[in-house]
Amino acid sequence: MRALFWLLLFPGLVLFSGLALAHPGGVDRHGGHTDRSSGHYHCHREPCQSTQQQQQDALEEARQQGRAFSLLYDRRDWPHWRDEDGNCRDTRAEVLIRTSRVAVTYRDAQQCVVERGEWLDPYSGQLVFLATQMDIDHLVPLKHAHGHGGNNWPLRRREAFANDIDNLVPVSASLNRSKGSSSPDQWLPPDRSYWCEYGRRWQSVKQRYALMVTPPEQATVSGLMQTCAQVSVSR
Repeated sequence: MRALFWLLLFPGLVLFSGLALAHPGGVDRHGGHTDRSSGHYHCHREPCQSTQQQQQDALEEARQQGRAFSLLYDRRDWPHWRDEDGNCRDTRAEVLIRTSRVAVTYRDAQQCVVERGEWLDPYSGQLVFLATQMDIDHLVPLKHAHGHGGNNWPLRRREAFANDIDNLVPVSASLNRSKGSSSPDQWLPPDRSYWCEYGRRWQSVKQRYALMVTPPEQATVSGLMQTCAQVSVSR
């Protein structure tokens, strides 16, 4: 159980087992850093080195017991959707209004709940016209953020993250649910033309909120960023 405790205390710090040889770049507050030439995260000093071993032990313990490492995540700890300006339209409605290609219509006389519009789902490249068929995806999922440093945030910061327009994407409900809490190394949008933007936004949000990045995640995001040049050429 001690190993599991360390896992919950330092969620998301899934690191490669070997320590890297010396290479350029300072270390972060965890005692490690991402090697820009390889995209891999390496430990150089404490607490990263000790935490790495504790993380590996805890992951193995959780695997053997058939339990997930993110047991303490509760979506209710990440308040959304909020109505910042008091006009009865919550964050979901505001995103739908902002991203619709045509003027939206509403389900109610007070114009609080969006009913119809025209949205391009960037994950599939398909048009959607009914608001009920749309989900507002947290591009960096709430559960993922919780497991990569957000579990230590105060409530106000979690609420800000959950309602951050820069991290919200209107997509078809089916694709949002197939993505779940996956990171880019686990799930990518079917429409490859969006991979460049997906990588850019993922990296931007992670950096702005100082969330932990795992080596497989970083390697995938680096690959997505390489598609940006390909998209520019094709245009």
